[in-house]
Amino acid sequence: MEERNNLSARSAVLSALLGSHPPRLPARHLVRIGALFGIAEGTVRVALSRMVAAGDLLQDGRFYTLSQRLVERQARQDESRDPHTRPWDGTWEVAVVTAERRAPADRAAFRATMTALRLAELREGTWMRPANLVRAWPEAVRAQCTLIDGRPHDDPTPLLWDLDGWAAEARRLEGALDRAGGLAEGFLVSAAVLRHLLADPLLPRELLPAGWPGAELRARYDDFDRHYREVLYEHLKG
Repeated sequence: MEERNNLSARSAVLSALLGSHPPRLPARHLVRIGALFGIAEGTVRVALSRMVAAGDLLQDGRFYTLSQRLVERQARQDESRDPHTRPWDGTWEVAVVTAERRAPADRAAFRATMTALRLAELREGTWMRPANLVRAWPEAVRAQCTLIDGRPHDDPTPLLWDLDGWAAEARRLEGALDRAGGLAEGFLVSAAVLRHLLADPLLPRELLPAGWPGAELRARYDDFDRHYREVLYEHLKG
């Protein structure tokens, strides 16, 4: 299966900057990336202006950089490629929402934060995951939740994550990496792999099914990315 190729100018710019370290590129490089997908230069430049106005990008002369919010997203993306975990002792993190009268926008932001922390919702207002990640609780979560460390009597993993679905997509993407030919297809496959890794719950191996492809997908993507970035940057400099 081929990756989606109807990329918008905004998506092309974001994917390019999220994949760059540091996340800073000149306009002409972003225009050349848009051209890979048949996006006109004027369309890319309009998208850049709108993204600056919306606070997604910062402009410094001819260079564009991700805003702080998107730098944080890049950090999560990087973490998904090289996760910081610790040995699991069987403890689960449980966050129970106890705040009242939250505005819809606040609830949506909270849900996004919990998802970024790789917790899953057992029922409305009750989020949990194994305590095997090295990270701190954001103040926004502490302000809205009662935090509990516990040990469920029965494994709730099947209720929280579709592990079979994630694994099947990971194996499909491994094949897509092997088949990717050309800069445009490689760009799309790369972005798809990074999105998928962000959705990995990063569970301890004790809770994973046999043959879990997470580590293999990361290793294969790292090999692909090293080569692809070299070819892409040569193209952008041309």
